Amino acid sequence: MTRRSRSPALPSPPRPRLGIGLVGSGFIARFHLQSFVGVRDADVRGVWSPDAKHARQTAALARQLDVGDARPFTSIAAMVADPSIQALWLCGPNFARIENVEEIVDAIERGKGELVGVACEKPLARTVAEALRARALVGRVGLLHGYLENQVFAPQVEHGRAILWARGAKLTGRPYLARAAEEHSGPHRPWFWQGRLQGGGVLNDMMCHSALLVRHLLTEPGAPASSLRPTLVTAHIASLKWSRPEYVSQLARTMGPEVDYATAPAEDFASMMVEFVDADGRRVLGEATTSWSFVGAGLRLSAELLGPEYSMSWNSLESGLQLFFSRRVRGRSGEDLVEKQNAEMGLMPVVASEAAVYGYEAENRHVVRAFRAGQAPALTFDDGVDVVRILMTAYMSAEQSRTLPFPPRGLDTFVPRVATGAWKPA
Repeated sequence: MTRRSRSPALPSPPRPRLGIGLVGSGFIARFHLQSFVGVRDADVRGVWSPDAKHARQTAALARQLDVGDARPFTSIAAMVADPSIQALWLCGPNFARIENVEEIVDAIERGKGELVGVACEKPLARTVAEALRARALVGRVGLLHGYLENQVFAPQVEHGRAILWARGAKLTGRPYLARAAEEHSGPHRPWFWQGRLQGGGVLNDMMCHSALLVRHLLTEPGAPASSLRPTLVTAHIASLKWSRPEYVSQLARTMGPEVDYATAPAEDFASMMVEFVDADGRRVLGEATTSWSFVGAGLRLSAELLGPEYSMSWNSLESGLQLFFSRRVRGRSGEDLVEKQNAEMGLMPVVASEAAVYGYEAENRHVVRAFRAGQAPALTFDDGVDVVRILMTAYMSAEQSRTLPFPPRGLDTFVPRVATGAWKPA
């Protein structure tokens, strides 16, 4: 019998573009909008904010940037119910995180709509208990979940890491020390400065970046995060600048009377050393520092990775572009040269495409593609929980002035003293 040849299978049609709704309309939501200019397979369809005016402005910005025909929504549940939206990006304040996730899950469980996934800005939560609840909630309704940590997607970080592991580590041995730092002169909004709302000070706000970045740099590409196990954590926190009387007054003037660093300060500097053990039992170290008391051109991100016969370094302010303005150039202050810009004259570095340089563009491209494919992103709420556990251990270490084994007792119920208003700088 003659065998009939089988026609080659036709390729599967491409999955539809991902419609995205933003929960939140502040600084970080706008950064994400800028990054979506470089993401080809997603559209921002909606914005919700407790401030309706801000939601309208952010939706208008999305349309202006041509990243989607976004419109303001009156509730998160309404975005869940809109069939043009398949995923939500959580960009709201820390103190609203659990409330926002609860509204999403409640809408899905009541049959108001369906979603593919939820992506959450750092940190996942203010405490381990909150982080575990956020993860459990999205798991209850079967949502894909992504943890948005931009710095591990920064192009310079990823390219340098890949080369060092492929060449240096392969020929001379694995890297043994990673350093990461994020520094600027202070946050934009009052709630960031308030420990009870934000969950702490600079350690909770920015060490979440550095804690994950050092682990990422020290983890072999392609290996699971679990291949590097934290064993010891040593941390210090301090208020170096903002609890000084003149700066207490400055904060009250610029952020409002609810930010009172005379009675309820938060740390503006933190350092941490994490000791890890790899799959072969070798000890490696991750060192991180963060600051709201750095005065320079503006936001400075830096990272290093060191091994037996190699090293890499990255500094976001070494941009390759500089401008100079004399004393005669006097204008309004702004952030057109670099985020958290501190000056408008003199020799200034310029970060020409911050959303790309800081990793937001590559991060969102990756998460969108994962959600469209029905797959978990490289970073999930599991990683967000791990980061919060490291941060809370760091607070415990700082409060007790000693190195702690990881995980320490009582970690899942621990609340930092900074977050309760009970912490006082030495």
